Amino acid sequence: MHRDITTRTLDLALEVKAMPARVLDVGCGTGLLLRLLADRLPNRGQELLGIDAAGGMIDVAKAAPEDPRLGYSTGAAEHLPYADEYFDLVISTTSFDHWEDQAAGIRECFRILEPGGYFVLTDLFSLCLAPTLLLGRWDHARTKRRANALLQGAGFQTVMWHRPYQVIITTVVATK
Repeated sequence: MHRDITTRTLDLALEVKAMPARVLDVGCGTGLLLRLLADRLPNRGQELLGIDAAGGMIDVAKAAPEDPRLGYSTGAAEHLPYADEYFDLVISTTSFDHWEDQAAGIRECFRILEPGGYFVLTDLFSLCLAPTLLLGRWDHARTKRRANALLQGAGFQTVMWHRPYQVIITTVVATK
C-alpha cells in the first residue's frame, strides 16, 4: 500500500511541477519516492534529496543502488539544514503525522521553497480522524481545516486538495 500511495503522490507532484530541478523529500524513509523520481527523470533534476529523522531508514536509503543526483541525511522536518528558497519542489508522504511540531515543519518547508515552488503533502487528513484529536493527538493536524490553518499560517498562498488514495489518505498541494 505504501508504494501505491508514494506512486500516486509522485504522479500528482509531477503534474504540478513536471521538470523539478531541486527536490526534497521530507520524511523520505527508505528513499522510495526519490528513486522512482530519478527513474522518471533520467536526464532531469539536479538534486533529489531526502531527509528523515530515523537514521535506520537513511541507512537503508543509502544502501540502495546510487544515482549521483540522490542524497540522504538524518534530520527532522522542524530543522531542515538547507538554504532559504533552495528547492522548487518539496514532498512529504505519510510522515507528517509523525512530525513533532507540524507548524514548525511546515514553516521550514516554506522557508526552503523558492517563490512559486510547490509543497506536496500526503498524509492522514479526514473528519473520520477528528475524534483522535481528543485522545492524545490534539496537537496534530488530522483534518483539512487544521492543515489549511498551518499552511496559511506559514505563508502558503494556493492550497489545493486531492484524494489519491481511499478515504483518509489525502494530498494537499500548496504554492509559495
